[in-house]
Amino acid sequence: MGSIGRYIFRATSGAFLVVLISVTTLMWMTQALRNFDLMTNQGQSILVFVGITALIIPMLVMIIAPMAVMIAVAYVLNKLGNDSELIVMNAAGMAPWRTFRPFLTLGLIVSVFVAWISFYLSPKCLQELRRWATQVRAEIVSSNVQPGRFIVVDGKLTLHIRARDPSGQLLGILVDDQRDPKERATVIAERGDFVTNDRGIFLLLENGAVHQHDSTKPDPVIVRFKDYAFDLSRLSPSTGPVTFAIHERSIEELISPRPDDPSYKALPGHFRAELHNRITAPLYPIAFMLVTFAFLGAPRTTRQSRAMSMISAIGVAALVRGTGFVGTIFGARNPIALVVPYIGIAAAFVLGGWAITRGAVIEPPAFISKIVDAMVEGVRRRTTAVAGQSP
Repeated sequence: MGSIGRYIFRATSGAFLVVLISVTTLMWMTQALRNFDLMTNQGQSILVFVGITALIIPMLVMIIAPMAVMIAVAYVLNKLGNDSELIVMNAAGMAPWRTFRPFLTLGLIVSVFVAWISFYLSPKCLQELRRWATQVRAEIVSSNVQPGRFIVVDGKLTLHIRARDPSGQLLGILVDDQRDPKERATVIAERGDFVTNDRGIFLLLENGAVHQHDSTKPDPVIVRFKDYAFDLSRLSPSTGPVTFAIHERSIEELISPRPDDPSYKALPGHFRAELHNRITAPLYPIAFMLVTFAFLGAPRTTRQSRAMSMISAIGVAALVRGTGFVGTIFGARNPIALVVPYIGIAAAFVLGGWAITRGAVIEPPAFISKIVDAMVEGVRRRTTAVAGQSP
């Protein structure tokens, strides 16, 4: 790679990192705010809050990286075109392949990075996130219960106590359990305590009643008890294995799932769809780079607009990614649909490579350009008219 190639690679890499970091930070903040109640309502420290929410960053990077590559390549090519550098390179006899090589290098680097995240880092972080969140929920229930305070876990389990006696036993207990969408249970007891054994963590209650309301029946059922054990094992990581969602499974579990795995027995198609989604994820950075360079990499004069080509590149990249989403969703039920993402990616590779080697200037049909130009001109005139009427 010569000096020009290094110059293009540095500019594209810098733009890629800026886009990736800024968009990932924005997306992380929106996701983190959804768990802000860990600090405000559930008494966790800022370190726990940042640690838990930061574990979703690899998954966000895996999703954003292909788009960041496309934006970076489009930005650098547009800059080279506006400064007439592409025309100068072409006039000096530089082959399109030499201009394309630094972009391809970046695409391959990002592809390997996304493959590492998809196959290893993202599922590992999501598994740790599940364990840590489960541990936090268990600590909330067993340690952070305070008299007169309502403790809400997962938005579906509410616990309230009136007081604690000197021995630490709970008095005046209310438990509202909505974890089962088909049945809601409200437990009221005079006293109780937390007990942990090899079977799990339980809230042992004395002298109370259970109000069970079945969604299919109009009236609740009230059962009075002298002793009652309320199971909280699902909230404790130390009382049994944590069940991971399909997107949290490692690549080994997706390739060779255990035959006795309850999730695999219930949803074998989802395991297959997730496996193919992991495989195709590293291919999107290269596909987006090829599409963007095919539309914007050819030298043009300053009179030739790049706006429509850029819009077209975005549209084709969105179409390629859309076929991936559609194929993954329908592939969970119909294995044939899993071929669709590969067809979209292969089309981007073949057509993009063909356009780059030919040095063709890809532009949308003339009637589309005229429609867009008319719309832009109409907006410009309206804006000018509104500005002229304002005092």
